[in-house]
Amino acid sequence: MCGISGVYAFSVEGEAYFKNVEKSIALLKQRGPDNSAVVVDKKVCLGHSRLSVIDLSNEASQPFTDITKRYTIVFNGEIYNYKELQEYLKKKGLPLRTQSDTEVLLYLYIIEGVQCLKKLNGFFSFAIYDNREDTFFIARDRIGIKPLLFYRDRNKLLFASEMKALIELGIPKTIDKTSISQFFQFNYIPSPNSIFQGVQKLNPGHYLFVSDNQVKEETYYSIAYNRSKNTVLSYAEAKNELKKQLSDSVKLRMIADVPLGAFLSGGIDSSVIVAEASKLTDKLNTFSVGYKDEPFFDETHYAELVAEKYKTNHTVFKLSNDDLYGNLHDVLDYIDEPFADSSALPVHILSQYTRKHVTVSLSGDGADELFSGYNKHKAHYHAMNMGLKSSLIKAGYPLWKTLPKSRNGKIGNAVRQLEKYAKGLKLDEKERYWNWATLKSESSANDLFKFQVQLNEIKVRKNEILKHVLYTQTMGDVLFTDMQLVLVSDMLHKVDLMSMANSLEVRTPFLDHNLVDFVFSLPDEYKINAKMPKRILQDAYRNELPKELYQRPKHGFEVPLLGWFQTELKDELLNDYLSDDRIQEQGIFDIEEIRKLKGKLFSNNPGDIQAHLWALLVFQHWWRKYMD
Repeated sequence: MCGISGVYAFSVEGEAYFKNVEKSIALLKQRGPDNSAVVVDKKVCLGHSRLSVIDLSNEASQPFTDITKRYTIVFNGEIYNYKELQEYLKKKGLPLRTQSDTEVLLYLYIIEGVQCLKKLNGFFSFAIYDNREDTFFIARDRIGIKPLLFYRDRNKLLFASEMKALIELGIPKTIDKTSISQFFQFNYIPSPNSIFQGVQKLNPGHYLFVSDNQVKEETYYSIAYNRSKNTVLSYAEAKNELKKQLSDSVKLRMIADVPLGAFLSGGIDSSVIVAEASKLTDKLNTFSVGYKDEPFFDETHYAELVAEKYKTNHTVFKLSNDDLYGNLHDVLDYIDEPFADSSALPVHILSQYTRKHVTVSLSGDGADELFSGYNKHKAHYHAMNMGLKSSLIKAGYPLWKTLPKSRNGKIGNAVRQLEKYAKGLKLDEKERYWNWATLKSESSANDLFKFQVQLNEIKVRKNEILKHVLYTQTMGDVLFTDMQLVLVSDMLHKVDLMSMANSLEVRTPFLDHNLVDFVFSLPDEYKINAKMPKRILQDAYRNELPKELYQRPKHGFEVPLLGWFQTELKDELLNDYLSDDRIQEQGIFDIEEIRKLKGKLFSNNPGDIQAHLWALLVFQHWWRKYMD
């Protein structure tokens, strides 16, 4: 796991940016603390910061050049099937000199070109330069687990693993106002767009190929989703196949030359991963985070049941709200593009503590998007199978709209959810998905701004996101769209950013592309019904997990933002970041709208105010660091 950065120059003017690569790579030190280097070769300058996981020798360091000195690679990620590919290359007579997956990847490209991508099982972003043909190749893994951002103009192509490194390379920092609008709707910026005009995130399953100063972007993979065709497997056969594929995926992801462990939250997803991994090793290292001050959200008891069943070497990190608050500014400082999923905070702390014990950790990420694990998935299911209960909730919309709402009380939160559900029932399928995927409506987000929002561009981006949600909706449409939107731009981005801030590699067995394609071949009823979300996953492992895991509600942990905004963060938020002087000087936000939000903080009907104020705090902190 590493950080990469570089420049491909289309002209002499572009070569002037080579001097920025060393500073750019220095900003990725936390992604790769073990080694860093920069090389210049004709029209490219490539930088690499290394976290050593496979073949720890200096010979495997990057940038890595083949024996003929023609090809050079910088690579972030892991190729899990590299040993199999290594044997394939040896039979071809290729002169491999290391035991690294980096060298395997480079030689596979040398003999197979862009077709090499179809043989890779792993997560990655990488760049390869051919100095004889003067071609440049950049690719990102199929699901989008590892990031890659790029910017191009007539003089250069710049790329990096993180925005902070791209900024250091010298991109123009021109704000994309449509991205700001979407940020305040989602609390993240949907890919492939970014906070800056001209800066894009390479889409999952895509590559760039540069030849004759022309840049071509192509797709090499998309999830095998066909809403009209499902597997012919029976439910029992599908359960067996799921377990086989998941076992194979976990086995591949256990390969490492450094200590390895697994996150264990006490939920079904991470418990399944631990169950499979424990079959392959003695005393698996497992790690849980608990909340001393929030016993309602503390799930460590369930994690300990799994740890006891599989005799893992289990460590629990018990956090107080003071521990969470103490890490808040570290998280804000590492965020280099506005990103306001507050669960990044516990992920950061879990990664920080886990890294003290291991270098690599398995996680259960991706299962909710694959198998219908979120509350909104249950809402979509019931909306598509409208019964009396849903009809009554829909009819009660005027009442839910008037009642006080708050995330911080059981009754207030129930009313908040009822209103959101009832509103969704009144919308068509596309608008319903949008309503339940966002935290703020388009109109209320746009009301925040002093500038004129480009409504046509907003509509274009919205239509692109919703293109797979059809008016004869199925759960498959919802899950497929979640894989492109929520998984890539929120969940995977969060885990990559926070784990890499702590030099920890996180591997996601549920997102093996073979497993993903298989799950998308299953009919909706295998994944969710009126009684059970993630049906096939739960049923497949019912005899392998403690029964208590099946007898508990799912609790999503809420970072105590509202309390902080009313106490510890009050002065910083209200009198600094959102002060009248600051807002007027900045010229982005409508001062009256900001005043309304600040006033709502102490009202009896706060609704989702903490999420909206957190987004503003994140944005303002980012603006001060990168724009002021």
